[in-house]
Amino acid sequence: MNEETLKKILLIIGATLMTVICLFPFTWMIVISFTRDATFLGSTSIKFETTIQNYITVLTEPTLHFLSYLKNSIVIATLVTLITVSISALGAYAISRIKFRGRLTIPIFVLGVSMFPQISLIGYLFKFIEKLGWINTYKALFFPYVAWTLPLALWILLSYFLQLPKDLDEAALIDGASRVQTLYKVIIPLSAPALFSTALLVFIAAFNEFMFALLFTTDYRARTVPVGIALFQGVHGEVPWGNIMAASVISTIPLVILALVFQRYIISGLTAGALKGE
Repeated sequence: MNEETLKKILLIIGATLMTVICLFPFTWMIVISFTRDATFLGSTSIKFETTIQNYITVLTEPTLHFLSYLKNSIVIATLVTLITVSISALGAYAISRIKFRGRLTIPIFVLGVSMFPQISLIGYLFKFIEKLGWINTYKALFFPYVAWTLPLALWILLSYFLQLPKDLDEAALIDGASRVQTLYKVIIPLSAPALFSTALLVFIAAFNEFMFALLFTTDYRARTVPVGIALFQGVHGEVPWGNIMAASVISTIPLVILALVFQRYIISGLTAGALKGE
């Protein structure tokens, strides 16, 4: 066996193992979501039976409020994504293109602030939001989520903008375009892959966030999917694993669709920062 064949075999084995490891939890979640009794593995008297009742219960049971949780998550994550990507695009363009004192310290400062764990800020943030009267509202989650996801978005877009030739800006400015026009008519169209990948990562982060949503919301009017699913409970206090897994599968579908639709842009956007611009 020559070296080239061995490399191909190892690559296939490695890719297969990685795929199995990544897909196994999702596959197991789907299996449990279609199971009538999730305790079939721990009991010899319970047989494995498939059913769609878990999905029907999750979508129709009014006491679960799952559709309200899903709506809240989608609305909040979408708003956060739009605002965060817009602000980070402006910031990344200014840092990468405009010379001013301290511009190189801004991304370092933002990165340093982002390293503080959520738990260290949650107490003071809760008191502040409570005084504003925002508890159990979209605003209670919107502003913390923007601040929380902004460092990630800024660094991704900054690494991409730095690879774009500055000659593009100079040519646009010579033609009479302002800085803002240069950004929106030249830089942003060329940065579509980075913008798509950044938007998806921000959306996923906001959609899946748990701690802020747990402490700043109290009921279905503002509570998001992760917290809503975590608080699912049966009539007698048991954990309804079938309902939980069915709700998890439904919640994952929007993220999977977004990743599949924009996968080409995501891959090129995330890898562009590591490549030298032409």
